[in-house]
Amino acid sequence: MRTHLLHFTVRPVRTEMELRAACAVRAAAYGRRLPDVLGLWGEPDELDRQAGVTVFAAFSKATGEVLGTARLASNAHRPLQIEGSTTLPADYRGTRNAEITRLAVLPGQDDPTLKLALMKAVYQAALAQRVEWMVIGARLPSLVRGYQRLGFTDVLPGGAMVPLAHAGDLPHRVLSFNVRTAQADWQAIRHPFYDFMVEQQHPDIQIGTPARAPAAGLGTAAPALAA
Repeated sequence: MRTHLLHFTVRPVRTEMELRAACAVRAAAYGRRLPDVLGLWGEPDELDRQAGVTVFAAFSKATGEVLGTARLASNAHRPLQIEGSTTLPADYRGTRNAEITRLAVLPGQDDPTLKLALMKAVYQAALAQRVEWMVIGARLPSLVRGYQRLGFTDVLPGGAMVPLAHAGDLPHRVLSFNVRTAQADWQAIRHPFYDFMVEQQHPDIQIGTPARAPAAGLGTAAPALAA
């Protein structure tokens, strides 16, 4: 296993300030196409602070600025948000699942490893939590293709799109990823992401210990994944 250093670090947010900085990235990234979310996603929401939820952020080593973020929420304490909008097939019932939401990169960041590193963080966290399936909603065809390149497949027949209440009621494709078999699947097909996701050791990617996000007022201060 080779050690590879990044120009940023990825880890769970630890303070209120870091959580709010991650939210600012969400608003900036999604607000370009969805102006209505600027005011909503620029602040932490209720899920950010719940047990079983980890908000990851990528921090620039040079400036400390938050460059990207992703949130992983398991069904250990409550149903997944996506289950409030659609019924998952039988294969996803009675298993430990997790949902990736609010995956965002600061506009202007063109390093393709940034989003891939965030995905590696949520993948490693899901492994640590013994998650079987990760699910995600994707609205744009370019994002769908990016997740498919990683190994996500459609959950609903025919790639049906459904409005997601936690994503502005906009239609999304629902995709899933088998965490338990991912490494073997990548290796079997010599997947281009296998080296980054499995073979390379990234000390700059830290998954931490799953815990509650910071309570309000605490603390201060590769190949392209998607077209």
